[in-house]
Amino acid sequence: MSMNKNQHLGEIAQVFFKLGCIAFGGPAAHVAMMEKEIVEKRKWMSHSHFLDLMGATNLIPGPNSTEMTMHCGYERGGWKGLFIAGACFIFPAVMITGFLAFLYIKYGQLPEVEKYIYGIKPAVLAIIAGAIFKLGKKALKGWELAVLGILVIIASLMGVNEVLALLTAGLSGAIYFYFKNQVTNSNTSLKYILPFSLLQIPSAGIVSLSSMNIFFTFLKVGAVLYGSGYVLFAYLDAELVSKGIMTRLELLDAIAVGQFTPGPVLSTSTFIGYQLNGVMGAIAATLGIFLPSFLFVLLLNPLVQKMRSSKFLGYFLDSVNIAAVAVMVSVLYQMGMDTIIDWKTGLIAIVGLVLNFGFKNVSSMWIVFGGAVLGWMLSYL
Repeated sequence: MSMNKNQHLGEIAQVFFKLGCIAFGGPAAHVAMMEKEIVEKRKWMSHSHFLDLMGATNLIPGPNSTEMTMHCGYERGGWKGLFIAGACFIFPAVMITGFLAFLYIKYGQLPEVEKYIYGIKPAVLAIIAGAIFKLGKKALKGWELAVLGILVIIASLMGVNEVLALLTAGLSGAIYFYFKNQVTNSNTSLKYILPFSLLQIPSAGIVSLSSMNIFFTFLKVGAVLYGSGYVLFAYLDAELVSKGIMTRLELLDAIAVGQFTPGPVLSTSTFIGYQLNGVMGAIAATLGIFLPSFLFVLLLNPLVQKMRSSKFLGYFLDSVNIAAVAVMVSVLYQMGMDTIIDWKTGLIAIVGLVLNFGFKNVSSMWIVFGGAVLGWMLSYL
């Protein structure tokens, strides 16, 4: 038995290190790649349970896609699998970002990489579309959920905060389905909902720029960060730029690094930590921003099955799940508008769709790699 467990841990490390190296495109793309690798290819869990985990993850602080890697690791290898999956997914981005931070400090500018990732973004759109199709089929259990999903898409496109949209959809759907089915059992206790209290850590107020101050500043941000990693930038502006610790131009450069490197956008913290206090600052910022996510997932994962066993909370999960897929649809639309800018990017997206839908055994890695190569070739036309 122990041998099997060790084999699972090695498999977990291999899978999520690979995903960490190729996971371009933001949270929606990361989740899509996980669905393809974990559910479809390796069958570690069902689409339904993957959806439950995705819906629950959207309701806690932290980077959603990184927390999904931890959930998947927990399902396969227990608490050890959780930490291994999260660490292996984060590691490539942190190392790449740290190296770019070194170059930035030494040379005062970032290397030009745009032409090398020209084709990655449209290829990623195809991966997201594939995940929406498969997860949507499982989440869509009736016309009422379809209406709820459409409303969430509209709200998301109108700029409504995604966490607010998910919570509203979840509560509205739960109440509707509960009364529709006229459940007479009044035992709808919410005892299985974990009351996550946001950590009230006093502001570190970085003065000496010590590693400990950097750690607590990023720990505070990681503990209260809701939504996608892109919300991070608003927090960092308030914590660092407004206090005169770094300039907005430096923050924008850090944002650029987080966007064109694979893995979680929160690896931006590594870049900033290096700017503030070298290698130790990078380590402190990285540990601080990601540590709350490990703890939140460790507490949340065992509760998801219990939530599903409650009728009221089961309806809540069903509604949150369709809302989460709807948010992915909104993200896909917005990314498509920004990414498909000419016939070349359109062609890459079509090729990606053909590979993703026409050849089920094609790994996301090859779609991303193929998009990069094709984009590099077409960029010279």
